[in-house]
Amino acid sequence: MPTVDFAHGFGFDPTYGYTLDTLLQLPPPPEPADFATFWQSLFAKARAVRVAPQLREIVSPLREQRVFAVEYTSLGNFRIKGWLTIPRDEPVERGAVIGHGYGGRDGPDRELPLARCAALFPCARGLSLSAHPAIPTDPAGHVLYGIQNRHAYILGGCAADIWCAASTLLELFPAVAARLDYLGISFGGGVGALALPWDERFHSAHLCVPSFGNHPVRLGCPCVGSGEAVRTYHRERGGIALEVLRYFDAASAARYLRIPMHIAAALFDPAVPPPGQFSVYNAIGGPKRLFALSAGHFDYPDQVAEQQRLFAELQDFFRIA
Repeated sequence: MPTVDFAHGFGFDPTYGYTLDTLLQLPPPPEPADFATFWQSLFAKARAVRVAPQLREIVSPLREQRVFAVEYTSLGNFRIKGWLTIPRDEPVERGAVIGHGYGGRDGPDRELPLARCAALFPCARGLSLSAHPAIPTDPAGHVLYGIQNRHAYILGGCAADIWCAASTLLELFPAVAARLDYLGISFGGGVGALALPWDERFHSAHLCVPSFGNHPVRLGCPCVGSGEAVRTYHRERGGIALEVLRYFDAASAARYLRIPMHIAAALFDPAVPPPGQFSVYNAIGGPKRLFALSAGHFDYPDQVAEQQRLFAELQDFFRIA
């Protein structure tokens, strides 16, 4: 799969002139000297949070799963809401935190590549069930919230929501400490890359079309996603945003990943530029597997079959990782 060529109506090339070979050569950008210290400090604060989970069983649309409305406390005393599923007739032997894209989430996924799993589907702060009056719910506004200060930027809080989701699962189901995984797509993939390196409780992870990778390159790529709002902000304010964004670069964080990682990265993507996605994959410092998608955030003829192949590969990955 060296190149892709889809008919489209965008005013730019969603491959950005890259092929699979050139995408695989992209390095992560230089990181601030205190990058790791910043994230380790944020993680320590999140680990100290008393998550105080609450569960309420609701009618399940899934025949083999019980479904619960769940909420827990995250960093900054922010109450996160979402869903939790457990097997109806099997023991819970593992856990998973499932991140969502910038479209938010309106319920748990119907199918996961994991068996006998307690799966927590949190809505990131400011989005869907975790909406807050002070935080914009639209992607363009959400991605800019607090961007003036690295200690206030929304993505740090969203990473903490993942860490506190792990704390919630472990409090509710102590057995999942033996095997805790993460799956995230787009926004959830990028925030997952930021969060996972610092939390030793996770055993493996899958990131699909991860966002927030290689900001210096992303800022030069026109797109239709939240990245365009960041590009506009950066341009209109003389480049000052990059000083904060350097601390929230998913490719920089990926350098510190040591758990087995599975990455699905797209060759053609009008919303999350492929060079950012592949920069995350290339930077991973531990064992990793790549599934090269023809496209992301775009409908294409082989999409269903390709997603089926990806799902089968993930079943194998999470069985042996």
